[in-house]
Amino acid sequence: MLIREIAEKDNEQVEYLIRSCLMEFGANKPGTAWADPTLGDFYNLYSNEGSKYWVVEDNNKIVAGCGVGPVHSWPDICELQKMYALKEMRGTGFSSELLRIALDFAKKHYKKCYLETLSNMVAANKFYKKNGFIQLDKPLNATEHFACDVWYMKTLK
Repeated sequence: MLIREIAEKDNEQVEYLIRSCLMEFGANKPGTAWADPTLGDFYNLYSNEGSKYWVVEDNNKIVAGCGVGPVHSWPDICELQKMYALKEMRGTGFSSELLRIALDFAKKHYKKCYLETLSNMVAANKFYKKNGFIQLDKPLNATEHFACDVWYMKTLK
């Protein structure tokens, strides 16, 4: 298995990965990443300064991914974005390595890292807390992800 930055050829597989995970958790609806207009064009979306997306590839198949991007109106805060893994990849340690890579990148550009998720993604919530994210009472900004009901922040050192 290989962790690498997204390539243009990965766009379709990354969209499939995210949509598959969202369907698994009943989040294939407006107010989630499901409705993001850029879902199939991450290569271009994450080519801007302070943004990056990584994938885990196994035999030419994208099995996990994670991105970092800016939070509008908060120049010192990034957002951990679109962190998803196929069911068979969960618990293998690759998500921890993916998160480490993303946060190492984020530390070079930002002071804090924010994320939004869903409460029914129980394992993900435990994972974020285990990795030092502190749960917030409300979202940082009003976003297009209004269906998300759990928010976290981590200070980057």
